[in-house]
Amino acid sequence: MKGGRGVARVELRKRLERTIGGGHPWVYRDALAGTPRLPDGAVVQLASRNGRPLAIGFWDARSPIAVRVLGDATAIGDVPTLVGQRIAAALARRLALIDRRETDAFRWIHGEADGLPGVHVDVYGEAASIRCDGGGAAAFYRGLPAQLREAARAAGIALRTIVERRSARRGAGGGEDRTAVVLGAPPDDEIEVRENGLRFGVDLLHGQKGGLFLDQRDNRALVRTLASGRRVLNLFGYTGGFSVYAAAGGARTTVTVDAATPAIAAARRNFERNGLPAGDARFVAGDAFAFLERAARERERFDVVISDPPSFAPSRRALATGLRAYRRLHRLCAAVTAPGGTLCAASCSSHVDRATFLATVRDGAGDAGRRFRLHEVRGSGADHPVVAQFPEGDYLKFAVGAL
Repeated sequence: MKGGRGVARVELRKRLERTIGGGHPWVYRDALAGTPRLPDGAVVQLASRNGRPLAIGFWDARSPIAVRVLGDATAIGDVPTLVGQRIAAALARRLALIDRRETDAFRWIHGEADGLPGVHVDVYGEAASIRCDGGGAAAFYRGLPAQLREAARAAGIALRTIVERRSARRGAGGGEDRTAVVLGAPPDDEIEVRENGLRFGVDLLHGQKGGLFLDQRDNRALVRTLASGRRVLNLFGYTGGFSVYAAAGGARTTVTVDAATPAIAAARRNFERNGLPAGDARFVAGDAFAFLERAARERERFDVVISDPPSFAPSRRALATGLRAYRRLHRLCAAVTAPGGTLCAASCSSHVDRATFLATVRDGAGDAGRRFRLHEVRGSGADHPVVAQFPEGDYLKFAVGAL
């Protein structure tokens, strides 16, 4: 069936007019009155059960999210122009927030919150990294690298390299992400970026999220203010972001723990590139749970403990197991936090809401015979906005409290 201007039309079987009219950008396959055979990335018109045009979006042939909504039905006239305008507007919003003399690594496009569903773009100095969610987004945003380069040039930013992070298909040699250069030349080695005046190495081709989780930037800055004269433990520390901030803030000692030996080596390099004293820093390549159990037995205590694990609940099916893992982790963190010390507990799982996550912190501390007194719950920075129409985007929780 065709919608306006030769665009395929898909109809709802569920009453979602109010949800879509309110701006929610996802339509699941089971909400449709049939699943037409359309290619990934095809622009579609979404219609109500009585045939009234509601919105436009693009099609995903395999994802449970069949349509990602771009706007109301009136936007069907020139979709490429609409996308280009939103790319430029998203960059303008970031440049109004960020002083690039101090910070040149930031999120440019945050998917649904920027009206560009299914795609995220991060900037690292003179490079950018694209991540599409599913085959529909990858096909729809096929021309994105050139659009990014032109929008950046108009804003006075030279992008010399653009890479795209792609999920490997199941059954094709595993599920690890692959990264491909889609514009420009591949970097020879790590590139160096600035964040709040501190320097970090980024490996665009091999590092997870390039080696720097940009959504934690404001929380790293908070840790810097908490660290003076204190013993700081950074668990799941990856390339040492929280540890670098703590050391720059005058921490007495820092301990960085991560299971990946290359990440620990990168953390050492980040200390070196910032001229921070390595003698006051320990770098431990090992399992965080094992480290905590050993530290608890040996009665080692820390004044600030930061726990920023990978998602323990990457899906709804994993939720119960993930919550048990969070509670166990927070019990062990509480056991090694000095009396009057600070625990910073994070979760990046969108399947764990804030109240449920805070319960794992409270209950885990209780299991250790400690009482967690919450000071605040933070999220990601302003370049990772959360909009009311899309609460699913509120994924990062960063609980700060005293024990």
